[in-house]
Amino acid sequence: MKKFFSVEDVINVHDLIKDALLLKKHPYDFQHIGKNKTIGLVFFNPSLRTRISCQKAAFNLGCNTWILDVQKDSWTIEMNDGNVMNLTQEHLKEAISVMSMYCDILAVRTFPNLVDPDYDYKEIIFNKILNYSRVPVINMESATLHPLQSLADVMTIAEFTSIFKNRCKVVLSWAPHVKSLPHSVANSFSQWISKIEHINFIITCPEKYNLHKKFSNGIYTTHNQNEAFINADFIYAKNWSSYLDYGKILCQNSDWMITENKMKLTNQAKFMHCLPVRRNVVVEDAVLDSKYSIVLEQAKNRIYASQIIFLKMLQSLS
Repeated sequence: MKKFFSVEDVINVHDLIKDALLLKKHPYDFQHIGKNKTIGLVFFNPSLRTRISCQKAAFNLGCNTWILDVQKDSWTIEMNDGNVMNLTQEHLKEAISVMSMYCDILAVRTFPNLVDPDYDYKEIIFNKILNYSRVPVINMESATLHPLQSLADVMTIAEFTSIFKNRCKVVLSWAPHVKSLPHSVANSFSQWISKIEHINFIITCPEKYNLHKKFSNGIYTTHNQNEAFINADFIYAKNWSSYLDYGKILCQNSDWMITENKMKLTNQAKFMHCLPVRRNVVVEDAVLDSKYSIVLEQAKNRIYASQIIFLKMLQSLS
């Protein structure tokens, strides 16, 4: 594995899930692979789970890590080409080139601008990072995708049902939020879950919130949340801003919040969310604190999702 940008860099999703779950049972068996190796973790945006889980995953493999919070620990970085740099102090080209010389694997987290859909959906920044880096690059979240989160999500679903043998119904439900949020989790989850057989996958969202067709083609999308929830086995709640009216909040209807009454429509569905989550905005306390909530299991699996990708990338360096 020379890079990990999306699910398209994975040869077989089923095998990767199985490998990750096996690694979870024996997390320290490959420390010889990471000996004398360094993973650089670069954050252009804030992080809690991604930062800590990736660091823990590297430690499990015997790797060294360094972490750079660009907003706090770095010179101001120029992202655009051809600008006269009167205000910024270092160009992305030199910054990424140098960072990549200080590690064996470079993992990077960036966010969209949510202003220009073409700029974000062409992944301009991340493609520059891939081009400038001299070592393999891992996507810790980009303008449109969050593959490490999605791998953890499908691992979690696999732990709670026999997805390799039996059919189950998974619903990705839009939920309200006070801020304009990226599409990356929803896009990426749709990509990954669509690679798994025996999954009846449905997206439910308000009108004008349909995901970009690149990530939703062939997926049944309904604007009737209650209809979508009927007999579901998993409810994955997530907010995203509009793609049609890019980056905007068009719906502030609290009726889309995940409630205990709505969960009664399901087949005793497990509740999922990538975290952080705003209680009683996105989901009621009664749902989040119920025995059906598996958000903490999802969060724990972030370690092993990162670790299996680190491991396969380290093995490819040998």
